[in-house]
Amino acid sequence: MTINDAHCHFFSPPFFATLGRQRAVPEADPRRPQPPPSASDICRELQWDDPVTVEALADRWLAELDAQGVRRAALIASLPGDEDSVAAAVARHPSRFVGFFMVDPSAADATERVRRAAMKSGLRAVCLFPAMHQVPIGDERVMRVVEIAASQPGMAVFVHCGMLSVGVRAKLGLPSRFDLRLGSPLEVSRLAMKYPTVPFIVPHFGAGTFREALMAADACRNIYFDTSSSNNWIRYTPGLTLDAVFKAALSVAGPSRLLFGTDSSFFPRGWPKAIYETQKQIVDGAGVSAADAALIFGGNFDRLFPAAG
Repeated sequence: MTINDAHCHFFSPPFFATLGRQRAVPEADPRRPQPPPSASDICRELQWDDPVTVEALADRWLAELDAQGVRRAALIASLPGDEDSVAAAVARHPSRFVGFFMVDPSAADATERVRRAAMKSGLRAVCLFPAMHQVPIGDERVMRVVEIAASQPGMAVFVHCGMLSVGVRAKLGLPSRFDLRLGSPLEVSRLAMKYPTVPFIVPHFGAGTFREALMAADACRNIYFDTSSSNNWIRYTPGLTLDAVFKAALSVAGPSRLLFGTDSSFFPRGWPKAIYETQKQIVDGAGVSAADAALIFGGNFDRLFPAAG
């Protein structure tokens, strides 16, 4: 069965360099300011492998996918303004990678970045994080971003809803001042109704807003769920299991609107095969046919994001 991963973070050198600037060392002597930690410094502190270059990281992800039997993957630029890193990785291996990118709608150049990423860089999905950037989904600035994405054939819109935590920031002791009130799938449904031909992807089954995510998907057939990560948000609903989540999502959205993902991000961990094995076991246990399982684990991704060439 073809396996495609709809949710992998591309932690590039610029990503780590930005964390370094945010992690700036307090100045012992104001007359001799200390430079911020480099990307390599941050990787050493985390005990993660240094990506070194965008090209080296792209090649390493390709080798990892090959080793794990994964055919294609979505790579997410996990920092606003880092579109070029993912674009370079996609250009290097266009048949294997699909480029997603994060945008902060409050940035003055947000619409231009979306236009350039879609038209010139060939990236395929705009990623919105309302809680992180503190811009409500219904805000006019978000509407402008989505309108540009909708004007580009083949573009999707990814909207993180519900609980949001960024593990790397926690490991570095960096604050994450997220406004969790802003990520509601019901607001996503308003956008999906306005742009019915655009796929809207809600990761992690709504990350704690599962009931609302089901309602939104029931109302809008262009809303998809990605299944990524360990989905630890289920602990917010006592007694809820990942098996029950899959069964409910299959009942409401059907197998044609689920996109398998892992939330992969760094090395040496690489691609967490255990997430695939757990989800495959759940899908098999739910009595999903082989044809429908093939849609979840690969076919739906290929339909939304046809391979280059």
